[in-house]
Amino acid sequence: MDRPRKPTLDTVAGVVGVSRATVSNAYNRPDQLSAALRERILETAATLGYAGPDPVARSLATRHSAAVGFMLGQELSASFSDPALSVVLDGLASTVDGHDHTLVLMPGRDRGGPRRETVARAQADVVVAYSLPSDAPAFDAVRVRGLPLVVIDQPVLDGTARVEVDDAGGARLAASSLRSLGHRHVGVVAFALHPDGRGGRVTPERAATSPFRVTTERLQGYLDVVGHGAPVWECARSSRELGRQGARELLSSPTRPTALLCMSDELAFGALQAVRDLGLRVPDDVSVIGFDDVPAAEHADPPLTTVRQPLAEKGRRAGELALRLLDGGRPDEPTRLGVSLVQRASTAPKP
Repeated sequence: MDRPRKPTLDTVAGVVGVSRATVSNAYNRPDQLSAALRERILETAATLGYAGPDPVARSLATRHSAAVGFMLGQELSASFSDPALSVVLDGLASTVDGHDHTLVLMPGRDRGGPRRETVARAQADVVVAYSLPSDAPAFDAVRVRGLPLVVIDQPVLDGTARVEVDDAGGARLAASSLRSLGHRHVGVVAFALHPDGRGGRVTPERAATSPFRVTTERLQGYLDVVGHGAPVWECARSSRELGRQGARELLSSPTRPTALLCMSDELAFGALQAVRDLGLRVPDDVSVIGFDDVPAAEHADPPLTTVRQPLAEKGRRAGELALRLLDGGRPDEPTRLGVSLVQRASTAPKP
């Protein structure tokens, strides 16, 4: 038995007695029709079982998908366990919402960002890259397709819209607060320096060749204040467990640090647990400072001293830039947002 044919734009146009273009306008350009005519078209379409123009066919015909692509550094599961990213993404999505655009997530592998193939076939008209290495293969596909690009945090690419925070300045604020409290032996629990999945103690050679601007600037800001001989432990990704492992290694050395500078609150939460693992106390024996000021920071045990960056604002600014590029605008000078130090109970004078 033959299946009944699905109704089309032409079917609705024939029943209502208008042109195909008029039916299309009812969905895509409602301001071109009277309210009564549009309502009659939509009611007829609903009666016939016509759900509206096929978005895939429309994107093929117009070469526009009305979508903002979001390139992540890691796989989805690792990315969504990062509370800082969640706040940034919420700010971006709230800006894109209400402008008739969808958000297409492109997960990465390890820390290297999405594959070229993922970006090459993604239905997106503009791309937002979140904290990728400067040599990420995904950027090749963006260039080949000629897509407008907005970068959040890193990397620095010529002629590209970018939103960042004062990472080096925030790191100096954190380190200077520890110096003012008398701490002279300070360790650093760091982000990944390379997208190779390695962790451990950082050598000057490895630090000097990092393709991650954020890691490099925060590390430089810390070391400018506490000294370049300070021990640094690299974590392959920003997670509590890796922060815990790194902090335990640093605190188990013969010259135990009296304070730890952590490049994210997630790493700092792990460091708080590491201090307890070793039978020590925060801040009586070890002070801990994070970076981000995610919502959980003020509820940590003890409440976490941290560098506050405007995460939601960073996402909103990136969304505004993406919409401007979609409308044919040109990228402005990079947008740099300020940071501040939030003093809580995880820091105290040197014991």
